[in-house]
Amino acid sequence: MSNDARTSAEDPYLALQSTPEFQELRRRFRGFVFPMTAFFLAWYFLYVLLSIFAPGFMGQRVGGTITVGLLFGLGQFVTTFAITLLYSRWATRQLDPAADALGARLDGVREH
Repeated sequence: MSNDARTSAEDPYLALQSTPEFQELRRRFRGFVFPMTAFFLAWYFLYVLLSIFAPGFMGQRVGGTITVGLLFGLGQFVTTFAITLLYSRWATRQLDPAADALGARLDGVREH
């Protein structure tokens, strides 16, 4: 028996990781998280780069006392909360049922 086969047989966590259901769960998670992370980082670096290279634009007043830079900065917070809300709702629908099923399967294996 190879080390991989023995380890999978001895460790239910490793065995579960190799199942198609777990791989699908992982694929779905990465399918949301990686693009959203890339979007947020691009948005953040746009803010930083504009602050460095376009101070005149970022310093323009909007509505009297508010500047474009302040709006962009506040937009960072709004974006963070929006992404968190989107992820929470998405995970509740897409990830949690599958993760719960895998967890129940693992609990059944550990009880025997």
